[in-house]
Amino acid sequence: MKLKTYTDGGARGNPGPAAIGVLICDDQNEILAEHSETIGEATNNVAEYRALIEGLRRAKELGADELDCYLDSELVVKQLRGEYKLKNYNMQKLFDEAKKVEKEFKSVSYTHLRREENHMPRADQLVNLALDQAERKARR
Repeated sequence: MKLKTYTDGGARGNPGPAAIGVLICDDQNEILAEHSETIGEATNNVAEYRALIEGLRRAKELGADELDCYLDSELVVKQLRGEYKLKNYNMQKLFDEAKKVEKEFKSVSYTHLRREENHMPRADQLVNLALDQAERKARR
């Protein structure tokens, strides 16, 4: 079964409080699942990788064997495609983890989308929802 993920990660401050958002859709772009959570203090790039890895895992749990991944991070997409080298140790660990999970699929593609395209606005909303909820809890 072929599915699509739309993932986003963000940090308020860089680094700062960070969260991820994941949307999983079928081939007709109907939403099958969505997920958001805070991930502690991180950079935007770390959050982008963490969102992707969560999307890969959740798509596998839904039975996907082929996956099209859409991210708004051009850096992460180009690293995963082998177009950019990794220079940061922490990013290398996340890259390796993503590639390990990727091997569980017959095929995985990575596409960069601008934030306003397709389901990317919802993935961004999920990130902000998790961060807003965490801020409200912290103020109590």
